[in-house]
Amino acid sequence: MFGKQMSMVTPEQALPGRDTPMPVPERHEVLGTPLAPPYPEGSEIADFGMGCFWGVERGFWEIGAGNGVITTAVGYAGGYTPNPAYEEVCSGRTGHTEAVRVVFDPRTISYTDLLKVFWEGHDPTQGMRQGNDIGTQYRSAIFYHDEAQKAAAESSRDAFQQVLSAAGHGAVTTEIAPAGPFYFAEDYHQQYLSDAKNPNGYCGVGGTGATCPVGVARTAG
Repeated sequence: MFGKQMSMVTPEQALPGRDTPMPVPERHEVLGTPLAPPYPEGSEIADFGMGCFWGVERGFWEIGAGNGVITTAVGYAGGYTPNPAYEEVCSGRTGHTEAVRVVFDPRTISYTDLLKVFWEGHDPTQGMRQGNDIGTQYRSAIFYHDEAQKAAAESSRDAFQQVLSAAGHGAVTTEIAPAGPFYFAEDYHQQYLSDAKNPNGYCGVGGTGATCPVGVARTAG
């Protein structure tokens, strides 16, 4: 862990960043849908941090448009530095965690369904790391967009904690906080594990094997 940032920087310590946003690709490499707003009327947004965002994004886009996931994108959330670059986030000096944005149709898939994928898709008990990926940029996080999402996140956390504790795991360390700015990551990170880019690339995401007793996760057939 030497040289890894294991505690959050303060706003005063954070890197200054920049005013210019990162250019965003027009279309999702796999789903063919827009990455950036405006999104379809009636859609909702979920923002999650689950460790290295490459594998996390793939897990959500594989649910599929037919099952309610409109688009996904990777970026940086929960920190202080405006429009950070990947190398800056990896330094631990921006306060951000690697995050995945999921735009979904609540008429087809619920936020609770996505929370089930979230909890089961990584180990939310590891603090400032996820497996071999160490540092504050890999912390587990849910950034909620309204009070209903907050209540669902907290309720699902408490339910999953009971399952984890029964299986011998420790306390959930997931940060549950209001959604602030979501800064899109560089083009080459978007849909990094797609067939067109790096289908056999590093994933680094794995769950505990425990089943979260909420939602009904839908996967593409």
